[in-house]
Amino acid sequence: MASLLEIEDLRVWFGATEVVRGVSLALEPGEVLGLVGESGSGKSLTSLAILGLLGPPARVEGSIRWQGREMLGLSSRVLQSIRGREIAMVFQEPMTALNPVMPVGRQIAEAVLAHQYGLSAKEAKRKAIEALESVAIPEASRRFGEYPHQFSGGQRQRILIAMALVHKPKLLIADEPTTALDVTVQAQVLELLRSLQREQGLSLIVTSHDLAVVGQMADRVAVMRKGQILETGSTTLVLTQPQHPYTRSLLGAVPTLRTERDRPLSTLELDAASTIGPLLETQPGHWVRQA
Repeated sequence: MASLLEIEDLRVWFGATEVVRGVSLALEPGEVLGLVGESGSGKSLTSLAILGLLGPPARVEGSIRWQGREMLGLSSRVLQSIRGREIAMVFQEPMTALNPVMPVGRQIAEAVLAHQYGLSAKEAKRKAIEALESVAIPEASRRFGEYPHQFSGGQRQRILIAMALVHKPKLLIADEPTTALDVTVQAQVLELLRSLQREQGLSLIVTSHDLAVVGQMADRVAVMRKGQILETGSTTLVLTQPQHPYTRSLLGAVPTLRTERDRPLSTLELDAASTIGPLLETQPGHWVRQA
């Protein structure tokens, strides 16, 4: 059976600068993939390229196949029919992703009407309220008419998730879904994503700089730096048997209950991705880029 999403030798250029360098990934139906790396590693650019959201001056090369269909080169009209209905994205900052001067319910209803032609405004409102209820927004009918600033940060993130899932897509891309949320709210948002993924049979790509987030969510992990995948494999293998020095340094920089408070955390290997060697399979399903 073909993979749901297949990315092969993806490259993104801004002018003469290559910022995503030969990324290859595959995603199976119902699978959760974690893309992890520091800021600027290329995680978000990879996600935006999947949706065809990188316009000029970006230049995208390689192959992105969705259910066997090549996405690169499709017209804006065809891409628009795939975005939202089949592939949806939750952006990392709700206050910039949501329109501050439009009630949140109307924003979800507009997303409904954008893909369900001929639907009445009343029916779109009903679907929007159902979407808000599905992400546990209390008193959804009453709060349909409230504005983004009237919700907490965690609730705004839930609203973005509701908007993304209103069409029941097959793939959800969550770009740093817990950025700027406190630890308790982070846990609630992650649990919501997990439960929705199980209930709806979603495939999920979660990008994060936080190994704890992808460790909780993902079946497989791909570690990125400087636009390349340095190590990829099952979450258990990558997090318990890391083989690339950059992956080890990322794990060493994460404080745990066993961390000695009088000793500094590990620092990142600054030259860990300075050379472009091949990805080799060091054990079944575990691939590591060679220096």
